[in-house]
Amino acid sequence: MKSFLIIGMGTFGHHLCEALCRNKCEIMIVDQNSEAVEDMLPYVTEAKVADCTNIDVLKSFDVASFDACFVCVNQAFQACLEITDQLKELGAKRVYSKADRDLEAKFLRRCGADYIIYPERDAAERIAVRESSEHIFDFIALAEGCAICEIEPPREWMGRSVAEVGLRNRYNLNLIAARGDDERMRPVVDPGYKFNEAEHILVLGSMDDVRRVTA
Repeated sequence: MKSFLIIGMGTFGHHLCEALCRNKCEIMIVDQNSEAVEDMLPYVTEAKVADCTNIDVLKSFDVASFDACFVCVNQAFQACLEITDQLKELGAKRVYSKADRDLEAKFLRRCGADYIIYPERDAAERIAVRESSEHIFDFIALAEGCAICEIEPPREWMGRSVAEVGLRNRYNLNLIAARGDDERMRPVVDPGYKFNEAEHILVLGSMDDVRRVTA
């Protein structure tokens, strides 16, 4: 079972904790607000009320034993920098740090953050993509402009196979799965699979290529 340390029980830390709990993970949470910690007790293995800018506090947690540490504090940005830096100094395997702006991300990376989390920006972008296109229904952003997108296949693809359409060679997209009338998402690996009107498909590729297909 994987174990995680979450520092900061604001809105994002709260939802992250619940999600990790649903995935059967061991979770330790820390926050300076005792009420915020108490609210999450049903979801966690261990909980502490403490100031994690104090390196002696972090030392007491054996941070290197966790699969990943999440810095989700809502206080001054300086605290995020200090905690991120100290976690890496103490041997944390992976550190995820929350940022609101690219400038903050730049400094967090300098302090050793392995991954930057942009909760509000990512949520806003996801909604913008969905609402600005009639044919993109959901997406998960990946690195370097790539994404996994749920789209409606173009009408000219109907009745044709993946190979006939030339999905990979012509459109630079990879088909992952298809969702039919029953709303179940089924993996697709057969190049002979034929597109039909009563489905959405899940494709992997760059957002630019996805937009060209769904324009």
